[in-house]
Amino acid sequence: MKTVLITGCSSGYGLETARHFHTQGWNVIATMRTPRPDLFPPSDRLRVIALDVTKPDSIAAALAASGPIDVLVNNAGIGLFGAFEATPMSTTREIFETNTFGVMAMTQAVLPQFRSRKSGIIVNVTSSATLAPFPLVATYTASKTAIEGFTASLAFELRAFNVKVKLVEPGYGPSTSFTSNTGSRMDGLIPEAYAPYAQEVFASFAQPAAVTTESDVAQEVWRAANDTSGQLRFAAGEDALALVRAA
Repeated sequence: MKTVLITGCSSGYGLETARHFHTQGWNVIATMRTPRPDLFPPSDRLRVIALDVTKPDSIAAALAASGPIDVLVNNAGIGLFGAFEATPMSTTREIFETNTFGVMAMTQAVLPQFRSRKSGIIVNVTSSATLAPFPLVATYTASKTAIEGFTASLAFELRAFNVKVKLVEPGYGPSTSFTSNTGSRMDGLIPEAYAPYAQEVFASFAQPAAVTTESDVAQEVWRAANDTSGQLRFAAGEDALALVRAA
């Protein structure tokens, strides 16, 4: 029976992915900054562990508590909408700490066990914002695009150890906590000069032609974690797939 560790399981894609792996018979380690065991049914195949991917001590403690794992799913992330001109560099660094450096830190922490065992899969969840440019998400897109390059390169250097690295690229998921998770970071990020354009952008988001659901992402993460073809990228959601076809 395989074991998967998933970051960012308190809501959205991470929560649904943890539930999906569990229904498929896997051992699941669902991690989040503030543990919420009530989000899952009682099970001897599922544990909820505290983890903040921006803190090295938290990463070390979570992995020690988890024991050996077969798959790491780097899902934890922070969203951000706003004009880049108005985005403080401190906010940009905060976004990168979770979306980029948090993914890299988790990956680096599990590599010794994967390499020595000559098996293991790392699935990094990015965004369809890496497939085509979107307005008012420059900082967020940069943080996710960095992981695209990181993952593609890492896949080569780990091939000799039979360790696989995958990308899952979700589309726009209005039912997730993307906006609410930004919290006060969005305050003041739409200056008056940008307001008319921002209104147009938000109006287009309100009536999307297609969207991504939590289930779409969970199924693609599952597919990536079980892929034997060598495929690197897995688009998740009808809108993400449309971008891939257009490209």
